[in-house]
Amino acid sequence: MTAIPFDVNNGEVRSAFFSHLLCDAMAALQVGSPPRWGSMTAQQMVEHLAWTFEVSTGKAHVECSVPERRRERMKAFLYDDRPMSREFMNPELVAGLPPLRNAGLAEARAALRVEVDRFLELCRATPDALHTHPVFGPIGTEEWARSHFKHGYHHLLQFDLVEEGGAAREG
Repeated sequence: MTAIPFDVNNGEVRSAFFSHLLCDAMAALQVGSPPRWGSMTAQQMVEHLAWTFEVSTGKAHVECSVPERRRERMKAFLYDDRPMSREFMNPELVAGLPPLRNAGLAEARAALRVEVDRFLELCRATPDALHTHPVFGPIGTEEWARSHFKHGYHHLLQFDLVEEGGAAREG
């Protein structure tokens, strides 16, 4: 069983999460895997994660509807070592999830790996690049990494791929 500790403030933990732990944990995900909460299917969740990585690299674009005066207060969440709440709703998705883009779950997982790698390359090549987050506004790669870690961990918990204490479940 691979351990995935929840420590958003530890750069080494986040690095391991992006380099292999996230996608390793996704290997146990099956087409019919039920969520512990919410209504996403396994493939919708994987495609949703890939899309958020696309937003962080500028491949996809979103607006931030949160007033600028509230954003700094909200950014404290990125440094707080608590997981996302189960009830969180991305303002970009209030109208529902977009149509599936991949032929199946395996293709969606491969697309996620590509987008994670694209993000890691951006972090190496242009660490001060800014891209708009739907809640926090324009943020750099460090804050995107924090957001992706919390968001990815949230969805691993949603599909019972990690335990609350931080160990990955065997598929």
